Amino acid sequence: MMDAVLVGCGAMSKQWLDAARQVEGLRVVGLVDLDAERARARAHEYGLAGAVIGTSLDAILDQTKPQAVFDVVVPAARRDVALSAFAHHCHLLTEKPLADSPDNARAIVEAARRAGRVHAVVQNRRYVANVRRIRRFLSSGAIGAPTSIHADFFIAPHFGGFREEMAHVLLLDMAIHTFDAARYMVGGEPVSVYCQEWEPANSWYRQGSSASAVFDLGGGRLFTYAGSWCAVGFRTSWESTWRIVAERGSLLWDGNNDLRAEVVLPVRDGLLDQTQPIEVPPLDPADRIDGHLGIIRDFMHAIETGSEPETRGSDNIKSLAMVFGAIESAETGRRVAIA
Repeated sequence: MMDAVLVGCGAMSKQWLDAARQVEGLRVVGLVDLDAERARARAHEYGLAGAVIGTSLDAILDQTKPQAVFDVVVPAARRDVALSAFAHHCHLLTEKPLADSPDNARAIVEAARRAGRVHAVVQNRRYVANVRRIRRFLSSGAIGAPTSIHADFFIAPHFGGFREEMAHVLLLDMAIHTFDAARYMVGGEPVSVYCQEWEPANSWYRQGSSASAVFDLGGGRLFTYAGSWCAVGFRTSWESTWRIVAERGSLLWDGNNDLRAEVVLPVRDGLLDQTQPIEVPPLDPADRIDGHLGIIRDFMHAIETGSEPETRGSDNIKSLAMVFGAIESAETGRRVAIA
């Protein structure tokens, strides 16, 4: 049995608690929020009658002595939560993004290393079935090594609230999902980025609703991202739409269920090489999926076995570095190296 305390009982906590109650051997023993009544209401909603409720994470950790902390707070509070969790010898699973700044991200990852605790991030796009299939297919070499990765994200949600007032809203709030998926699918490591942001006349956001970026992922691989939070009509999937060009063919994914690949043939028709469709194999039984549920299970397995979770903070910080690199590039108008 593993005991966990969840801190941050806003809307996102429902996804965590929906998943947590499906995990055998996991018990949520405490709920923490600046608004105790909100935490109490969430406990009642999920039948957590025995959970301890409070506004102080340190106090609840002292009282319940759990093995893990689930962090669902706003990014600005994430460093304080992490340091408190590690000081109480707890493992930590946190909502994305890992932190609100590069310095805080590095501080959290280093604190986890010093404490010897498992630290992972809910980067749940990796747990989408077709993302798993694409990585496995590309790794097989069926169309050769990837050379160019292109992702488009065009959706126009009216969130209201803080998103419509925040700076760099697309890059900071959403793009990390696409950036991390690109890294994962092709096994890339970010080297540099050039990015431009703009605010179209039709936008209802304050700043940064549209962006275009080019990343060097190393090994001769470039990744282009084009996105908008205010593009009305012909919207893409929330997973973006993808074209991955490789040495001997290409792969297309609409972000939903349409996943296709073609491989080149040793025959030319005039100027153009002929191609033929090639099957992208189905999901492998070893591939972990199911979003928050899959990540929580992966996190618990890492704790129980002493292994590292796939979305460990020490790896996820590279995807976060892509976000902050893109923001720096957009602010300065220059190409930025990603350390």
